[in-house]
Amino acid sequence: MLTVVAEICIKPGRRQRVLDIINKLIPTVLDEEGCHQYDALVDHQAQVPWKQNSPDSIFMLEQWESLRHLEQHQQMPHMETHREQIKDDVIDVKILVLEPTA
Repeated sequence: MLTVVAEICIKPGRRQRVLDIINKLIPTVLDEEGCHQYDALVDHQAQVPWKQNSPDSIFMLEQWESLRHLEQHQQMPHMETHREQIKDDVIDVKILVLEPTA
């Protein structure tokens, strides 16, 4: 099982628009073969000194059965459409693909 953490850095003032688009996409992705989790998360605005703040980012937390499933997901037509819909709102995307250590 692979865990993906993706930070989608959004232009200021456009996060809710992108989040609305992602929320419509989630059920379709969850129906994909090998997808076990696909959640959108946003920064909790806690005022503590040890926390980094990312108010203009959306974080995707995903679990995929294998790298093959994740690669198939990236090539799905609905993902191509999704990327096209949000391209003018996104500054950067940082993707981590993680595996368990035990």
